[in-house]
Amino acid sequence: MGKLFGTDGVRGVANSELTPELAYKLGKIGTYVLSKEKDRPVVLIGKDTRISGDMLEDVISAGVLSMGGNVIKVGVLPTPAIAYLVKHYKVDAGVVISASHNTFEYNGIKFFNSEGFKLDDSIEDEIEDIVLRDIDVSSHISGDKLGKCLKADDIALDHYADYLKTTIDVDISGMKIVLDCANGAAYKIAEKVFKDLGAEVSVIANEPNGLNINEACGSTHPETLQKLVVSKKADVGLAFDGDADRLIAVDELGRVVDGDKMMCICAKMLKDCNQLKEGIVTATVMSNLGFHKAIKEMGGTVEVTAVGDRYVLESMLKTGSVIGGEQSGHMIFLDHATTGDGILSALQFVKAVKMSGKKVSELSDEITIFPQVLKNAKIKNENKKKYESDTEIKAEIERLEKLMAGEGRVLIRPSGTEPLVRVMIEGKDQEVITGLAENLAKMLTEKFG
Repeated sequence: MGKLFGTDGVRGVANSELTPELAYKLGKIGTYVLSKEKDRPVVLIGKDTRISGDMLEDVISAGVLSMGGNVIKVGVLPTPAIAYLVKHYKVDAGVVISASHNTFEYNGIKFFNSEGFKLDDSIEDEIEDIVLRDIDVSSHISGDKLGKCLKADDIALDHYADYLKTTIDVDISGMKIVLDCANGAAYKIAEKVFKDLGAEVSVIANEPNGLNINEACGSTHPETLQKLVVSKKADVGLAFDGDADRLIAVDELGRVVDGDKMMCICAKMLKDCNQLKEGIVTATVMSNLGFHKAIKEMGGTVEVTAVGDRYVLESMLKTGSVIGGEQSGHMIFLDHATTGDGILSALQFVKAVKMSGKKVSELSDEITIFPQVLKNAKIKNENKKKYESDTEIKAEIERLEKLMAGEGRVLIRPSGTEPLVRVMIEGKDQEVITGLAENLAKMLTEKFG
């Protein structure tokens, strides 16, 4: 990835790092690169609820229009809704304005192609190169060649909601469900979908004001949801993040069920339905050792990728895997969607619960998650990969893994954004692995800091 695009688009503090000027260039050059062979490309634009969304929506639109493209604004919708609606409306590209689980002062811009997939690295690199070299790609466009805003129909949300409801084929009427919408993009549609399906729904964090997105709520802060599920004697709690592409669940006892456990539960459901193609489940290097054991016990195999949903998706497209994701609750059900989708994931999870005939807590307790400790070693940027070839570090990792006798593992990976190397150790004893991780991080800092 380059200087602008990270693993999930361009992101930064709105009006400071992610400026209107940069957003305008991304709209213009993104349209140029994605639609070189089309005179009137149409770009669909959606956003989450943060205050800077209006500003960025307008300048991105101006960039598209200056390139001769037309714009359809569909307003506040989840990120996966834009991926779906790009295909539904048969447009040439989609843009989402969101910083996902980050706080309100951040925002981001990500693109989808005409098939609803995030852009390949090579296309992002081309956009980035033109932006950074400040090449004017629209100097020849004026007069009647300029684009215009097309009127969107008023039921984009309904189109997407109707689609979501087709992805579940079990009766969930009467289930008591609490939804936490993170004061974000799911604040209308999640409640609509579950109520339409007959669930008994309570909703929190569904009053966005532009500033409260992800604030003490949503998938990164499920504490209020946990208490409410217990007090309401609900069957399950479901928490989304700001752009609703992630899901974290809460069982009826108020305990969090993370992405690793949800993937295990959903993978078993798919296997029981003969839909787990080749028995493959795709996960990142950060997925818990307990997750790997659970998948193996059910007769499946895990395909491991680098951290980031784009890498999960790339692997799935190569292997034919139909389910993949991360601990964070970003899950992809490739038979239904081209990207992570929190509401779709929630429907699949609820389907798995109903089909099992068990409580959420019972399904969760069938999977033993190992304690996991993460420590940071402060390393100079130029030294962040030197540990890979260092014989002393290699020997220490081998010693630690032998010490844990197959009941633990060591993972070291450099941060993509900071002068840090992250040390992750899993094992049965929290206190023991904490000490091991601290010592290894100290060793790395002393050698390469």
